[in-house]
Amino acid sequence: ILQPLSPLARFYIYSLHGCLCEVAFTATCDWYDTRDRRLAGHSSLWSLPMYASAIFLMERLRAVLLARRWLLAMRLVAYTLFIYLWELSWGLGLRLLGACPWDYSGYHGTGLSWPCGLIGVHTLRNTF
Repeated sequence: ILQPLSPLARFYIYSLHGCLCEVAFTATCDWYDTRDRRLAGHSSLWSLPMYASAIFLMERLRAVLLARRWLLAMRLVAYTLFIYLWELSWGLGLRLLGACPWDYSGYHGTGLSWPCGLIGVHTLRNTF
């Protein structure tokens, strides 16, 4: 019988998964803007605790929304809003420390973060 992963193991996996998603996202956005085929994405070590802690909280959010019988579409919107607010709060905190590794002020975006967020939380939904 398989045992659930420990919180430390989940934290490790979540942090690496978040970092990988961020590198893939930045590589895709950079390719869209420049058509650079190297697909050289980037991230920051700050993304490790940011994404790991977010997914820990999303485990609880998922349980609450399922208990309230929210439809999948409504849960996906809630997860996406949570992700945006989580990243915004980390960005504001890191900016106060002079350590914010991202700046979206001049970025008009490709709209890729919305479907990527939905795919990620749908994967989370089917994993737990």
